[in-house]
Amino acid sequence: MALDEPKENDSTFDKDGLTFLVDKALAGACGAIKIDFIDAGMRSGFSITSAQPVGGGGGCGSSCGSSCGS
Repeated sequence: MALDEPKENDSTFDKDGLTFLVDKALAGACGAIKIDFIDAGMRSGFSITSAQPVGGGGGCGSSCGSSCGS
């Protein structure tokens, strides 16, 4: 997950005043993407999971297990 500007190959989603950009090819490969914020003190952060885990680097990586994002 990163801050970015919209590009031609991005799908744009607005939720609760936030705009999310997802690469169209990545969205097609991952299926539905869920983003949660986990409040756990020093271990707080975002949890990004997808309906269909995709192996490989850069997008949905094997280091993320079933998570989708970078």
